[in-house]
Amino acid sequence: MTAMAHAPMPTDEETLLDYFLALDTPTGFRAELIEGEIVVTPPTDGTHEHCFSGVVSQIMRKSAVDMDVSGYKGLTMPRGGRCPKNHVIPDATIAPREIRLFRGADPWMPSDGVAMVVEVTSSNPERDRVAKRHCYARAGIPLYLLVDRGKSTLTLFSEPSGDDYEGHNTAPIGKSLPLPDPFSFDLETIDLL
Repeated sequence: MTAMAHAPMPTDEETLLDYFLALDTPTGFRAELIEGEIVVTPPTDGTHEHCFSGVVSQIMRKSAVDMDVSGYKGLTMPRGGRCPKNHVIPDATIAPREIRLFRGADPWMPSDGVAMVVEVTSSNPERDRVAKRHCYARAGIPLYLLVDRGKSTLTLFSEPSGDDYEGHNTAPIGKSLPLPDPFSFDLETIDLL
């Protein structure tokens, strides 16, 4: 009898990642792998896009440093929860223009060099409030701006440490929210909702 060599069996984590990377989502839908869960999100509504545009246009016009913004850029992040690696798509990924972070980047890129990510809550706000916040902190992204439509607030999370952010500053819609370096301006929120 002869022994046959077999390829190692994939783990559940590897199988999940393989299925995720092979997904073919319908046009306009986004697929993410967050803490071991495949999440498919439908296209956003007009209010979501209004909030997104209001934030991004101010960042482009008012930041102390010229910024590049990528809408819906795929980021790979360190392991967390039940997942070998998170694959998250923030509503906006922002980096200083001088580093040209997005030039030549793969569809899924590491988050090194990202200055801030922005999420506007939509169909599952708890995912933005909790799971994604932990993903971004674990990846060491310096700033996470959450536009929480359900609570009518903006929260800027800062000082990533382990699985969360140590700092946060919340402002109700209608009040300005200071953004620190490298942005260095007060984000106006009166027209967001």
